[in-house]
Amino acid sequence: MSDPLWYKDAVFYELHVRAFQDTNGDGIGDFPGLTSRLDYLKELGIDCLWLLPFFPSPLRDDGYDVSDYRAIHPDYGTMGDFERFLEAAHAHGIRVIADFVMNHTSDQQSVVSGGAPRPRFSLP
Repeated sequence: MSDPLWYKDAVFYELHVRAFQDTNGDGIGDFPGLTSRLDYLKELGIDCLWLLPFFPSPLRDDGYDVSDYRAIHPDYGTMGDFERFLEAAHAHGIRVIADFVMNHTSDQQSVVSGGAPRPRFSLP
């Protein structure tokens, strides 16, 4: 996996964890479910999984209204579940990218809600 131009000929598979494979019976896909289907995904011939947002969110905008970019939405599992998925994906030769839209956030994100100081920018 060291070719810097790997993406030019790669087969990408866009996937919403929420809608893929449920393992705990709540009707919502999760990282353990996704991990359990990596053999199937590899058989499809994919090179890279492109994951739609899986961060905590009030889900008013299909998960794009992220409230914490440093955590996993609890419906999808834990950070440990995500780390096990990522390790297993790499073991299958599958790269993983995340849809990470920084300028689209939730009103519950700490900088917006007042839980953290607003960044100050100075322009020359």
